[in-house]
Amino acid sequence: MGRTPDAAGALARAHEHALTWLSTLPARPVPPAASVAEVIAALGAELPDGPTDPMAVVDLLAGAVERGLTAMPSGRFFGFVIGGTHPAGLAADWLTSAWDQNAGLRQVTPGATAVDDVAEAWVLDLLGLPGGSAVGFVTGGTMANFTCLAAARDAVLARAGWDVGGYGLVGSAGVRVLVGAERHGSVDLVLRYLGLGAPELVPVDQQGRIDPAALRERLGGGDDRPAVVVLQAGNVHSGAFDPFEAAIAAAHEHGAWVHIDGAFGLFAGATPAYRHLVHGYEAADSWATDAHKTLNVPYDCGLAIVRDPTALRAAMSMHGDYLIQDAAGDPFEKVPELSRRARAFTVWAVLRSLGRSGVAELVERLAGHARAFADGIAGIEGAEVLNDVVFTQVCAAFGDDARTLDVVRRMLDDGTAWTSGSVWRERAVLRISVSNWSTTDADVERTLDALRAAVTAS
Repeated sequence: MGRTPDAAGALARAHEHALTWLSTLPARPVPPAASVAEVIAALGAELPDGPTDPMAVVDLLAGAVERGLTAMPSGRFFGFVIGGTHPAGLAADWLTSAWDQNAGLRQVTPGATAVDDVAEAWVLDLLGLPGGSAVGFVTGGTMANFTCLAAARDAVLARAGWDVGGYGLVGSAGVRVLVGAERHGSVDLVLRYLGLGAPELVPVDQQGRIDPAALRERLGGGDDRPAVVVLQAGNVHSGAFDPFEAAIAAAHEHGAWVHIDGAFGLFAGATPAYRHLVHGYEAADSWATDAHKTLNVPYDCGLAIVRDPTALRAAMSMHGDYLIQDAAGDPFEKVPELSRRARAFTVWAVLRSLGRSGVAELVERLAGHARAFADGIAGIEGAEVLNDVVFTQVCAAFGDDARTLDVVRRMLDDGTAWTSGSVWRERAVLRISVSNWSTTDADVERTLDALRAAVTAS
């Protein structure tokens, strides 16, 4: 019989490697130093015939992978809106793995469910969303949209007399989904998952905000199918927010369900300084966000929020005679997975650590860094900030597309920071997304210095 693996030793080695990694972030270049092939060579591609001591496994993993890691948790990663991991969230995530709770059933995992309940109430209170709404803790922003839009699909068809759970979509009237022309691509992906096909695109303004008058006209155009309207809190390029009050009113006049994709922008509602951006959003029917982004919890934590808990449970729940279900409702009834990680632990930890004022300060600091980037770029000869910087996104061009792309390449080659290229409104852009709690004023200035050098050399 083999020796029992040494959990304490393996965890101690993992802790040591983790602290070493974190200590390198302030100084290390952001891009990785090794390719996929090089990491595979260091790991060894052949599966061993026999067991390996867990401590040795941890050492091999850390040693082989470290050069292939991107410094995404550093304060100088601005490539995507992905946030970082707040220390309280990181520690809670370690406990979540150690506790190993399958957090689906209230009676089986009361500790995890209690934290679900508290975190749910805190999120609704912090964002000013209707009390009594249901919050499902899912894997990320895409699945948060999926979960909410599944509830929307089933609910609007039920109003029309069709039971999706019983009959599927074939034979139903169908559902029309209307979105702004500059929606995030994950919305289209989710609609494909749900069998709803491509959305109807509604015109937007120069910052990507949906036109409420055009929305009203489309909804009143004679198509009597049940409708869902998807609005946006935070355009991925401009950071702009749809005019919620007018758009939601137009949608509700025509009986549509309104969903808000707020992957990173929903937390603007957590601070008086930026709450005007989401004015009226509390009148929607569902909301989605990714807690790893603006809230900075670890990955694998999206929030699917639905005003009517019955609609969410009707879309997500199931029954099994072997399940010990509770009359008060169970966490698995609000998410697609039956087995799931206890994701609320990290949300609770970050909210408890920051408190109401700390979350507000975090959001304001992120948006302030974006404003500092915009001001710094505006001072570079030949540079142009293309968006109204209202939140955490900055898009800049440096002349024609070829020169802008050259600047993007030089920034990645330099390694001081990660700033991604994109295309917005038919122009190549350098896009800066500020979403990491650890970004400092010095990180912003170092990045601007690197950008000035890249522009000079281009």
